[in-house]
Amino acid sequence: MTLPRGALPAGTGTTTSPGELILVVEDNDKNRKLVRDVLTFKGYEIIEAETGEEGVRLAQERHPSLVLMDIRLPGIDGIEALGRLRAEPGTRGIPIMAMTASVMTADRQRITDAGFDAYQSKPIKVKDFVVAVERLLDHPRK
Repeated sequence: MTLPRGALPAGTGTTTSPGELILVVEDNDKNRKLVRDVLTFKGYEIIEAETGEEGVRLAQERHPSLVLMDIRLPGIDGIEALGRLRAEPGTRGIPIMAMTASVMTADRQRITDAGFDAYQSKPIKVKDFVVAVERLLDHPRK
């Protein structure tokens, strides 16, 4: 899925540093490609994982500025991966945004209660997604 010309409206410019590293943990190829295309267009460096275990390993090794975490993943799910990252001193300060197609109120509450820094429903709305990413990068965890 290639972004059409003008897909990112004016006013979504980032105040964060170009080239900041973002880890995308997503098992769906099309979703991963869309997120990668949007964020690389905005100047971010992207690394990718298809499983929760691989996402935890990459976060520990590369220390990204932000993690975008699908909830339903093969192996450990996104909530378990979040718990592992929050348990480690080297990764507990990384902001993590949950990304899920689930819109059930109970699921959203479970995601919020788990301690994610933000929530993004899928399919993503590009402008809202970019704003949410920029907000997390501009206001990192304490």
